[in-house]
Amino acid sequence: MEYGVQQQTEEKLMRVVMFTLALSAMSVLMFNFVLPQIREEFGLTNAQVSWVTSSYALIYGVGTIIYGKLADRYKLKDLLTIGLLFFAVGSMTGLTSQTFWMVLAGRCIQAMGAASIPAAAMLIPVRYFPPERRGSAMGMVFVGLAIGSALGPVISALILSFVHWRWLFCIPFFILITLPFYRKYLGDERGDHRKLDWIGGGLLAAGVTLLLLSVTVGEWLFAIGGVLSVVLFLIRICFTSDPFIQPYLFTIKSYTIGLTITFLISGIGFSLYYLSPLLLADIHQLPPSWIGFALVPGAAASAILGRSGGRLADLKGNSYLFFIASMLLVSCFVLLSTFTGVSPVFIAIFLILGNVGQTFMMIAMSNSVSMTLSKEQAGVGMGLLAMLNFIAGGIAAGVYGKMADLGAVRHWNPVHYYSNGAIYSNIFLILATLHVGVLSLYVIQFNRGVFSRSKIVRESSINCNVKE
Repeated sequence: MEYGVQQQTEEKLMRVVMFTLALSAMSVLMFNFVLPQIREEFGLTNAQVSWVTSSYALIYGVGTIIYGKLADRYKLKDLLTIGLLFFAVGSMTGLTSQTFWMVLAGRCIQAMGAASIPAAAMLIPVRYFPPERRGSAMGMVFVGLAIGSALGPVISALILSFVHWRWLFCIPFFILITLPFYRKYLGDERGDHRKLDWIGGGLLAAGVTLLLLSVTVGEWLFAIGGVLSVVLFLIRICFTSDPFIQPYLFTIKSYTIGLTITFLISGIGFSLYYLSPLLLADIHQLPPSWIGFALVPGAAASAILGRSGGRLADLKGNSYLFFIASMLLVSCFVLLSTFTGVSPVFIAIFLILGNVGQTFMMIAMSNSVSMTLSKEQAGVGMGLLAMLNFIAGGIAAGVYGKMADLGAVRHWNPVHYYSNGAIYSNIFLILATLHVGVLSLYVIQFNRGVFSRSKIVRESSINCNVKE
């Protein structure tokens, strides 16, 4: 009887987590559809308006690691309470904004709070579920993310059909509904008490932000400051007792290669979410509501076929799924590069290939990278992977925005014959070429046995001894 009650409580808790993650995922993607409208309203360049996305992704990525470490010292329900309240304050700031800087401040405050959600979602299955039911709980986590990603374009399109884009800031208010449930179902558990390396985290955030500013603003002083901050960060994690990121992870060659490939893939794949709305607005003159609807088929197909990709990886292997994902993505980028001026209906169809390909790609890489780590290293290692995914997206948004501002006269794609859209055609052609290079790197390293079990165990045991 007691076991049955406990199981019911666990299921209710995971439903709350799914609902929270769905709203969180929606808020990450929603503003990509209105970037062209924000750009026009405040008279910005693409590089400047990209900070609406970049700032959120950078703070979200670094914040996820910080909340995960704070959960060792404080109650998870208290951290979630603070995080969700920050999320609400950021939403109110954005809703009442009259200048671009207030919009940006609202997104930054939102990200400071939203970062608590993925951190908690990864810890709850570990702390509150027995090992035999933990996999099912983690599956519900990814279902929540998939639902949010699929519903984001739909909800955005519906809202923008009737009201101003600022009302998108209202969606996160619904997350406050979950607070009483978290306060009720989460206990007072804490992890192992560890010191948080605030200096290391600050140096990492400063380095990435300054480097991105150097791209979007074009100022060398920012680049110098960014490089200096990154160097100081590397020195810091090598010599402090409890660093922000464990440096011994980078001595695992297979993990480091997998991390590098995933970083590149995340940055390339972010073009689907950032450049597509700009293409539909600039070349096809679609309003934000119709842009949202154009992105719905790709998001829906990604959510529906995500589980099939996971099963395919189990049956055929990660390299098989990686190859399929690469073919889908390269096909998408080549089609977008060739037919930038075709009907938006066809653009939406091309994006189905890209969205499904990106989902398959992340499943393949997450599985591959997790295989390079021992059980003791998995938590920290996969947390770093998640952080770098968001950082890659934030950097990519700034780079793509700057490239779109520069424009282009010549078409690098010989079969592109439209009179406009040369810059988008060229960018997508570059991304297709980069993906071929990434595929070659993955195949070469995989065939050399970088991801083999024997090598993983040997490297892990060596590095655990070094750590001790």
